Order: sequence, then structure tokens, then C-alpha cells
Amino acid sequence: MCGIVGILGREPVAMRLVEALRRLEYRGYDSAGIAVLENGVLKRVRAAGKLRNLVQKLSDADLQSTIGIGHTRWATHGGPSEANAHPHIAGRVAIVHNGIIENFKELREQLQHRGIQPESDTDTEIVAHLINVALEEGATPKEAVLSVLEELRGAFAFAIIFEGHDNLMIGARRGSPLAVGHGEGEMMLGSDAIALAPFTSRITYLEDGDVVFLTREGFEILDGERRHVIRPMQFTQAASLLVDKGGYKHFMAKEMHEQPDVLGHTMSEYLDFANGRVRLPELPVDLKALGRMTITACGTAFYAGMVGKYWLEQLARLPVEVDVASEFRYREAPLDAGGLSLVISQSGETADTLAALRYCKARGQKVAAVVNVPESTIARESDVVLRTFAGPEIGVASTKAFTCQLVVLAAFALAVARERGHVDAEREQELVRALQQVPRLVVQALEQEEKVAKVAHELAHASDILYLGRGINYPLALEGALKFKEISYIHAEGYAAGELKHGPIALIDEKVPVVVIAPRDALFEKTVSNMEEVAARGAKIVLITDEAGAMEHGAKAFETITVPAADPFISPLLYAIPVQLLAYHAAVFLGTDVDQPRNLAKSVTVE
Repeated sequence: MCGIVGILGREPVAMRLVEALRRLEYRGYDSAGIAVLENGVLKRVRAAGKLRNLVQKLSDADLQSTIGIGHTRWATHGGPSEANAHPHIAGRVAIVHNGIIENFKELREQLQHRGIQPESDTDTEIVAHLINVALEEGATPKEAVLSVLEELRGAFAFAIIFEGHDNLMIGARRGSPLAVGHGEGEMMLGSDAIALAPFTSRITYLEDGDVVFLTREGFEILDGERRHVIRPMQFTQAASLLVDKGGYKHFMAKEMHEQPDVLGHTMSEYLDFANGRVRLPELPVDLKALGRMTITACGTAFYAGMVGKYWLEQLARLPVEVDVASEFRYREAPLDAGGLSLVISQSGETADTLAALRYCKARGQKVAAVVNVPESTIARESDVVLRTFAGPEIGVASTKAFTCQLVVLAAFALAVARERGHVDAEREQELVRALQQVPRLVVQALEQEEKVAKVAHELAHASDILYLGRGINYPLALEGALKFKEISYIHAEGYAAGELKHGPIALIDEKVPVVVIAPRDALFEKTVSNMEEVAARGAKIVLITDEAGAMEHGAKAFETITVPAADPFISPLLYAIPVQLLAYHAAVFLGTDVDQPRNLAKSVTVE
């Protein structure tokens, strides 16, 4: 999660930008920089590594500008270096960016055909050049930004300043968060209220698709349809917090909406977008000789492991055993010395998962850990750490940590498949491109929230709910049911759709809603057949599918929720979104404690 800040002020902004960036360090970063308008000319100071390196450079710069933008970067396109650090400058444009531009290669080629050769490896510099080209062709800054935004495919947040315009800053967001800060005779932009807290408690959160034009006197916002809109101003107490709710009613809501952002940053650690390759830390085993693998985890992380099993077995042809960590060591599973075990934990402190890790190591296994906290016990005791970059997750019901775990497992499975010779370079590039689309497609899935909320209100009247899925979407049915019961307190169970007739169908009547997760894939017709068995017994069916599936069988459902069509490889990442939203809005409707549901803890550190 890169950090963005911008200040249109009345006093020098350089060190104020640094102060704001310090508050964004919790997001993680590998370089930092600022750009200002000094006497009408763009000046930039950047440094690889920690903010102290930037501060040292700034001490020699003596910048007095009252307008500037700053950035802490986590590398996506191009490795960590000063050359790739933000802000990027092209002609009269300076820009900072959070997100991933999917079509940057095509846009880069367009620039090269014009004779423009970017200096960095980043997708961000391409955007700066495109805006500068539009300016050179006679567009105003506002016109240039709006026209270039139409060319971009992906998820992003921008803050932009222009040479010759010392009272203008433009921001835009699609997927990644961005907020406006209101000062006395000054205006600000920031990735969240935390960054702006030293300067103001008055915040306006931009909505997806918004573009904002700031001057010291005020601002105007255009929405995704380019209509003038007014967004409410809120008061925040973020000055005293590490994280705040970002304008959302609950942390869970904020964390669901952070997913396009954090998924992109987790991908950037494991995917080389420019070359369509997966990159992993060196694993301590010979993957070609590996006979089988074990995955252990608890709760939502266990369901992530189940999805990983499908990916590893289908792509890498590697047999995988997935076990609940609390049961794993008690059944005394035989393990091969020199083999590989994978443990998954958001906190890295889950007691049962840690015990499973130690059981594996005691039997000579090498252990890889998928964790969100690199300083955790599980991370320290593992042979290799596959870190997720979800950032702090406050809500007890895991959302962004789960989908980030899926990203890591997808990259891991693809890398193992490549090493074992079951995926060639062309197929690897194809699947990396599919993963690259995930942040944008998650944005689209989140746009269905209003429809999902209405469906959730209907489900909130039930006493029991069934979730059904087949193949790689079976774990999503389990995860959907878990989410629903843990925060709404309504009994819900997930089943493999093909198992319906082996018992659960006895529960079906008009009082039991059934949520069916069924993308239009190779198993769609079989899942729909199970859905028709349910419909014949009077159940209300909520079908979660794509547009093609809705066209074919949506009429048979009580309600249909559509998810963007995509490569089946990434479907678990997309179908996680509506099942999270269903649980959240049912719980809000019922008035439960969404962020801290009864009897549950965020990190289970006792057996």
C-alpha cells in the first residue's frame, strides 16, 4: 500500500510532506520522495530505503515551496531504486501513484512511437508522459488528466501538480483510497486520514471513480460519470490512532474496500508484471523431486489453503494434503524428512498453527509460512516466509488478509508448476496477466455492494442458510458460511454442491435460503443441476455468477449477484467479495458487533 500525500499550503511544505509520509510508514515501503514547485519550476528529491535517507537529502535542498506531493513506494513495476521512486516528472507534470496500470506496456509503446523514452521501469511515469503530451497538444491540466484517465485500465490513486500552476493539484481514484483534507487557507490530499491528521481533522473521502481539483480556496469533485458532485466532510480523530475507519462505519467495511489496493501490493512482491513471470524467495527443497506437500491452517486461513490445494494439484500436479491445524498433529501424520509443509496465519501467532509448524520441523520437514506479520513467531520459526501485504487488519472477520493469502498461494502454485515443468512460459504469462487484472475486477465486484446489501437483508430473516460450491469454489462456500455465522450469528453451513443429495438436501424447504457460487466454468452445468434440485424443494436461491451464468440460469434464482467474468484461475479472488459483503450487510442489518463479534478474538494464541 503505497502512501500518497499532497499539500497546497501557505507555508513551506517539504518537511510537512515528510511528516505526513512518516504516518504512512505502517503501510510498508522501499523508497520515498517529494516534488514541489519552487519558483514556478518542478523540483524533486527522492531516495531509496527509509525516510531518513530522504530527510538527509532534503536538508541540503532548502526548498521553500508551498505546494508539493510526496510518496512512499512499494515496488510494483520496476525494482526498488531511486530512479523508480516517486514522484515521477515528465515535462510540466509531476505525479505520485498508488496502484497498478494494467495496460502500461501498450501505453509505453505508444509513447515510444512518439519518440518518448521513459527513464524508469514504472507504470507511473507513463501516466505522467501521457498527461504532458496532452498539455503540449493544447489541453488544460484538467482536460489532460480527464482524457488520460479514460485510457487507463487498472486500479489507482493519483496526486498531480503542474509547472506554471502553483494553485492547482489534481487527485483521482479508482480502487485505491484517497482523501481530501481541509485546512485554513490550504487543501491537502492523502491516502488516508492518518497522513493528514497533523494538519487537519476535517476530511472528505473520495468515492470510486472520483476526480478532484484542489486550489487553496476549495475544491470541486467529478464522479465516475464526470458529473459535479458533493461529498460530505467528516471530522476524524486519526491523530491519536495508528489506523482509522477511513469514513466507513466499521473496520470490516474499510478493509473490504482496501482489497484492490492491498492485493496489488501483494502481487507486486511475487509477480514481474513487465515480463509476465512469477518470482518467489528461494525455497529450501527440490520442487521437482517433491512427492507431496502439506498445508495446515485454522479458520479462514484453512479455506485459503484449500483453494491453494486446487491450484497446486491442477497446475503443478503436486499432491497436497490440507489439514486443520488443531487436528493435524494429534493424528500423528507421517511426514517425509526433507519434504515441504506450508502454514498459513494472518497474525503469525495462531497457537494451533504454530504447534503444527513445530510438529513438521521435528520430523525433518522444511516449512514455508504465509503470514501478514513478518516479525511474528511463525515467521521467525519458518525456513522461508511468503509475506502478505494486507496491512493492519482490525476486524475479527478476515477479509483482505484472506484474499492476500490467495494471491500468495496463486503465485506459489504457479511458480511450483513452472519449476516442475507443467506450465510453460506462455501459460505463465497468461496467468500472470489474469492475476494482474484482479485489483480492477475486485473494484467492479465491490460496485455491486448496494445490490448485495438488499439480498443480505433478505437473508438476515433466516434461521439457517446453506452455501454451495463446486471445485475451487467449494472452499468459497465454506468461507461464505463461516463469515455469515461469525458476524451475523445466523447458522450457516457450506457444502460441496455434489454432496447435496448425500444428506443436506433433507434440510431444504422454503425457509432455508441457499447461496450458490457458480461462475460460468467447466463445472457450471453440474452446479446448476444441484441448484435445480434445491429449487424444486421450494428454497430461495441466491445465485452468485457472472453475466453469462446469469443470462442462462438467473431466472431460476430468487436473487442473482453478478461478478465480473474472468479466467477461472482467479475466480476465488473475485467470488470472495460478494460472500464477504453478504455477511457484512446482514450483520449490520441485525445490529451485531461487526468488528468484534461475540466470543471471537482476532488472534487465537491458545489451543
